[in-house]
Amino acid sequence: MKPLEGIRVLDLSRVLAGPWCTQLLADFGAEVIKIERPGAGDDTRHWGPPWHEHGDERVAAYFLAANRGKKSAAIDFAQAEGAALVRRMAAASDVVVENFKVGGLARFGLDSASLRAANPRLVYASITGFGQDGPYADRAGYDYIIQGMGGLMSITGLPDGEPGGAPMRVGVAVVDLFTGLYASNAILAALNQRHATGEGATIDLSLFETQLAMLANQASNALVSGKDPPRQGNTHPNIVPYQPFEAADQPIIIAVGNDRQFARLADICGAPEWAVDPRFATNAARVAHRAELVPLIAECIGMRPADDWLQRLETAGIPAGPINGIGQALADPQAGFRQAVRRFGSGKLGEVPTVGSPLRFDGARADADLPPPALGEHTDEVLAEFGVEAVEIDRLRSSGVIA
Repeated sequence: MKPLEGIRVLDLSRVLAGPWCTQLLADFGAEVIKIERPGAGDDTRHWGPPWHEHGDERVAAYFLAANRGKKSAAIDFAQAEGAALVRRMAAASDVVVENFKVGGLARFGLDSASLRAANPRLVYASITGFGQDGPYADRAGYDYIIQGMGGLMSITGLPDGEPGGAPMRVGVAVVDLFTGLYASNAILAALNQRHATGEGATIDLSLFETQLAMLANQASNALVSGKDPPRQGNTHPNIVPYQPFEAADQPIIIAVGNDRQFARLADICGAPEWAVDPRFATNAARVAHRAELVPLIAECIGMRPADDWLQRLETAGIPAGPINGIGQALADPQAGFRQAVRRFGSGKLGEVPTVGSPLRFDGARADADLPPPALGEHTDEVLAEFGVEAVEIDRLRSSGVIA
């Protein structure tokens, strides 16, 4: 039995933050029903290339990343009958997740107040760019914009004054992903509270506030010092050495987290005196004398090839690793042993490759059993589950309410 078996989630979200949340809930065993617009579906179905193609079906690889474990029901809730269907489903669900603009679902009777009035046990999670109130509440929120507004880009990239120095977007939509993770945590907390109170909850979560929260030590640095942290490229603001170094053939990352590890690095570099040098003996001293220490380490690392250094560093208990491409990372022996890549062989999309859940419960992977769905693949099955007769399903399809 999976942890969320018996929990039904109605997923009205699209793109990434909401779908990432509901995919995680599906991995935990929840039944997730994804409501999509007939003929179009989730925006990310069309965000290609690259494309995954099987028979007459074609879907962007992007969509596959965030939608395993879900059933797709194509229902047009802009039509009155479609909205009534979704309200009927919400009345028999445990969770609703949506990421429409503030107030956007009220005209369909799909807002939190309407659905929780009919189902007081419902946990209703709204994900927006800036929250349900405040001066920016009506603005749309996109990960890239939030990375800029929320300060993340100001600390990402090469420093000012260096060639190419400028604020840089992170290479994956981390604000959306973090927001999805925060949302799933909030939903689990609300479901647990419901056991005690019998009441659901309305969760208000924004990309902007998530971005501020995930700044972590950098936000704390700014609050304590009163100064904005600078961009440092691949170095760390609080730890030295903690960065890439060029070995004789390719770069490697060395991450020294404490003074004991630094002493061992000094030994294998043939410079044990570094560990007792007042400039380098403590992390605070190494941060203050970064410009003096890093060239010394760089000279040492450049004398041997990467594989040699990685073996020596591992033996010494010093965290280090290569800089892999994504293909190399997915093909890494550790990824293979842990079965990080999964291939689903059923469903209308045929065999679908995905990166599986990193979680395990009592040794069992927390992966959903269903592959990412084709648009409307489960419409008939889902409606039948909610008591809609076959004749009515045919009528709704002929009138364009479902597909």
